Amino acid sequence: MPTLNQLIRHGREEKRRTDRTRASDQCPQKQGVRPRVPTRKPKKPNSAPRKIAKVRLSNRHDIFAHIPGEGHNSQEHSIVLIRGGRVKDSPGVKSHCIRGVKDLLGIPDRRKGRSKYGAEKPKSR
Repeated sequence: MPTLNQLIRHGREEKRRTDRTRASDQCPQKQGVRPRVPTRKPKKPNSAPRKIAKVRLSNRHDIFAHIPGEGHNSQEHSIVLIRGGRVKDSPGVKSHCIRGVKDLLGIPDRRKGRSKYGAEKPKSR
């Protein structure tokens, strides 16, 4: 506990907040290369393995990004685009891969929420 005189001389130091978006450099999207493509188990009540990509961004940061949707064609050393958005049941995963851009294909035959998964509009007969 500091004395009053010490507080007058030095004051109190403000607590520094950690920046959650260090890797993105305040950019909405960032490009990166994927060194490996693991799966990871989620936190307690859930159990389906999550498809996760370790991505080395263009600014040399290494992050984990979630690959949304069913199935993906992504392999090692493919180029992906990253957006923000954390995955609640996967600790340390704070971004998503954008489907349908660069080497990561969109989901074919998807009807609902197509813009999030890079799916093209189905041809009407």
